[in-house]
Amino acid sequence: MNRNGLYLVIALLAVIAVGLGIYIYREENKPGVEIKIGEDGVSVKEN
Repeated sequence: MNRNGLYLVIALLAVIAVGLGIYIYREENKPGVEIKIGEDGVSVKEN
């Protein structure tokens, strides 16, 4: 593999890592309702 190909692979992996990070951040901060069912009963929490 030549040097340009190696740079391409590294750039592609960096773009994938940034995209995955943005996706996870948005999923964690998505507004919604969280419903938990446990030993204490049903709990409803708005995010």
